[in-house]
Amino acid sequence: MLDLRICPACGDRAEHPSVEHGALVCARCAHRRTFRRLPLFALTGPSAAGKSTVGPELAARLADRVVVLEQDVLWTGGLRDDVDGHPAFRATWLRMAAMIHQSGRPVVLCGTVVPPELEPLPERVFFADIRYLALTAESDVLARRLRARPAWRGWDEPRIAEMLEFNDRLRAEAHTHAPPVDLFDTTAAPLTEAVDRAEDWVRRGLDDLLPEADHPDGCEPGACHS
Repeated sequence: MLDLRICPACGDRAEHPSVEHGALVCARCAHRRTFRRLPLFALTGPSAAGKSTVGPELAARLADRVVVLEQDVLWTGGLRDDVDGHPAFRATWLRMAAMIHQSGRPVVLCGTVVPPELEPLPERVFFADIRYLALTAESDVLARRLRARPAWRGWDEPRIAEMLEFNDRLRAEAHTHAPPVDLFDTTAAPLTEAVDRAEDWVRRGLDDLLPEADHPDGCEPGACHS
């Protein structure tokens, strides 16, 4: 699947893609092409809150509806820029998710991200909506989980303190983001409860945002819960 930033007619690459009436429009040659503008689901939250545990279970439950991906697989040297918010990394994931969407299934992207890191990017135009669900936990529980991780993951005390600060800020400010971030506290929640919450979040988003023709199993919006 061609990168949606590249015009198939003239080959120009758009730094700021333009969408008009559901079609991508090339600024150079005015070529128009329709594309699937699906919702993106960002399963976010601090490290050790449960994203990597919930993600595989969610993928098993919704394998016929969405593609669940872990964002850290692209956390490579070339994308580890020092710019606040890591825009090159975020933009790469948006481009990747948009290409996957052309096969008809929305992406659930698991990784630490907040709306200000995705919403301003030029590639945001590829998506009908981005919905955010953050798994969080009490700070002492997160710290204990992070300290129990293998040494190769590099969780020293300064890095743990930084993640705890992010966790506290997210819990305090989730409702102020645009769009707001839904929260689920995994401090004492069993895995099945966390997966149930994430599954419901995805299903409701699909029913709200996808027209009948874009439901992979062909069922009507609001009737895909069997």
